[in-house]
Amino acid sequence: MLFPPPLPPSPTPESLGRVETPKELVRFMVGLSRAPKGGRVLEPACADGPFLRAFREAHGTDYAFYGVEIDPKALDLPPWAEGIVGDFLLWEPREGFDLVLGNPPYGIVGEASKYPIHALKEVKGLYKARLSTWRGKYNLYGAFLEKGVRLLKPGGVLVYVVPASFLVLDEFKELRAFLAREGETEVYYVGRVFPGKKVAAVVVRFFKAEAPSRAGRLRLYDLPQLTERPREVLEKPWRGEMVRFETPDLLLWERSGMPLGEAFEIRFAARSPEWRSHPLTRTEPGEGLVPVLTGRNLQPGRIDYETPYSGLYFPLARAREVKPFYGLPHLVVGHTRTHVQVVAAWDERGYPWREEFHLLPKTEVDPEALVAYLNGAEVQEKLKALYRHLAKHLTREMLARIPLPR
Repeated sequence: MLFPPPLPPSPTPESLGRVETPKELVRFMVGLSRAPKGGRVLEPACADGPFLRAFREAHGTDYAFYGVEIDPKALDLPPWAEGIVGDFLLWEPREGFDLVLGNPPYGIVGEASKYPIHALKEVKGLYKARLSTWRGKYNLYGAFLEKGVRLLKPGGVLVYVVPASFLVLDEFKELRAFLAREGETEVYYVGRVFPGKKVAAVVVRFFKAEAPSRAGRLRLYDLPQLTERPREVLEKPWRGEMVRFETPDLLLWERSGMPLGEAFEIRFAARSPEWRSHPLTRTEPGEGLVPVLTGRNLQPGRIDYETPYSGLYFPLARAREVKPFYGLPHLVVGHTRTHVQVVAAWDERGYPWREEFHLLPKTEVDPEALVAYLNGAEVQEKLKALYRHLAKHLTREMLARIPLPR
């Protein structure tokens, strides 16, 4: 038995990142699952083993069943399955598995005041040391994906349901490259299948390559209803690049003009700690001071220069000491808006900002026409078609790919 790190006396499912899986989703995933007779089947973060139970009911009893659970009070497997009390990300079994199946926990590990999975903050350093794809704050489900793939035997299969964000966010680029190196990946977009959660989900079916030549292929499927037949969106060689709902028409649109990332330098504003630690920052208005702007000051085609939503003030004449583009007219595009959409305005005054993307033109531009185009219906519709709800906000790479009108 592998015992978990010390947990709070009564950890909640939320503090461990656990979300109950709808039964119809379990059935769909079990339908995608396979293992040879006598094979080893594993459910990570298993609790009472809903996936093991459903797989046994659908495929029979001729398998060896295992479940790993970090919370001993939550572990409740039937007698035909072996339960292991342990931290899946630190667990090292002696033998690999033919099938790894389940719903990994999701959330960022850290302090309770900031991050949902605070019960595991003491072992975050161990996770980072053992996992090659950990990048930035990361999300626990990405770590479960890497660990699950590493525990597969050659030819083994992994079937997980996870948030869709790993397909497009930069913090998961090492994970996507890892999956591309290790085997073939199928992604089934199932959308918001978790009641009460505003998280778009995908089911990942991964086939671990028996030889390197079999690795590096991606198939993306659209599945509006779990009872419908999946519709294949694309199949292509894959090295871990961003995964989107690409069509010939959408790719043609992207190639129709110079990418925004080539016409502009894309920067990001100073963060709150940088502003608060600066000796010139004030919390009250004063002579020569202007508000430090936030996303709430940005509207399509308009900037509110007056409302001090940040509660911070700074001398405009010294703003370039914080970021060199402050004090210069430039394009501002929203970053923290809900879903993938563009909210753009031209900052003619060059105010200090605490948030958002800041684009500095490399050539002459028509600010009024550019802002109208970026806020227009065509750009919004194309982005919605490409990215659905794969991420909660616009990313730098998404922004950089938008074509300028000829």
